[in-house]
Amino acid sequence: MNGSSPVPHPEPRAITPGAEHLARVGLGAAPAEPPASPLRFPDGGAWRVEIPSVEGPAALRAVIETADSLEVPVHRVSQGSGVMMLTDQEIEEMLAQTTQRGIELCLFVGPRAAWDIGAQRFTPGALGARARGRDGLAGCIAEAVRAAGLGVASLLVADEGVLWTLHQLRCQGMLPATIQLKLSVQAAPANPASFLLLTQLGADTINVPSDLTLAQLSELRAASLATIDFYLEAPDSIGGFVRLYDIAEVIRVAAPVYVKFGLRNAPEIYPSGRHLTDVVVGSAIERVRRARLGLDILQRYAPGDVTGLTMSALGARGQLAGTRLVAPE
Repeated sequence: MNGSSPVPHPEPRAITPGAEHLARVGLGAAPAEPPASPLRFPDGGAWRVEIPSVEGPAALRAVIETADSLEVPVHRVSQGSGVMMLTDQEIEEMLAQTTQRGIELCLFVGPRAAWDIGAQRFTPGALGARARGRDGLAGCIAEAVRAAGLGVASLLVADEGVLWTLHQLRCQGMLPATIQLKLSVQAAPANPASFLLLTQLGADTINVPSDLTLAQLSELRAASLATIDFYLEAPDSIGGFVRLYDIAEVIRVAAPVYVKFGLRNAPEIYPSGRHLTDVVVGSAIERVRRARLGLDILQRYAPGDVTGLTMSALGARGQLAGTRLVAPE
């Protein structure tokens, strides 16, 4: 494990809902489980909640109202269309809403190849989220500087070059040291070396593929102190997985982790705008409901007071020290 020594915690047991009932009918113990992560967020919590695809002020209001109604804790909301698709007034309105509630606002930087003139973006699995050319890279940096100037303290990135450049600017003081860089699932690492490399390039929190096994997720956790972001329900564009019953085990092996609730069978909304308001708001509301379903499963089968898998404090956004490993040349 790289970085500072983790604070010791008792290792939570593996949690497989219903396993005790299978044992009663002769279907004995499961194979050995991957080890529990000893790491926690700085405040001692093992997990936080992120609601993705919150595309503007209206969607954000809907998320907050629904979270209040369903008693869903929200630590971070992220937006996918990009800084370029929001006016300054809209960003300031979103900042006002999130600041009032102690929620971290994370905006995607662009432009990205998916909306550029290149044809390869139409190829499945190709470079849709990448920055094309020097001008594309420069545009992403300009969007990051604009967002930071308005007070945004969390940026979502889907290109290793953009990530490295923003980290260098952060180290040089051109961007605030408090800016957090979050790697998109569109550039997700699937092995420990890639996970460690992205940490070294400046990522503070890293989306990993939602189809990783628990053992593979544990391997990534062992490679770096960086926070893991994990879709328990993934949009169709990244697999359409619904892994709500894995919530306790994902937290156990991946902590510290943001558990994310996307939405399967939902229309594509990027880039968003007022022509999609009803779809965007409706999808945002349902993502919060999905979060309630996942948290109910966690409480039902693996309550934090029994497992030690407690939630990070609302309003907390700090990450473990020692994750930013590369200094500027």
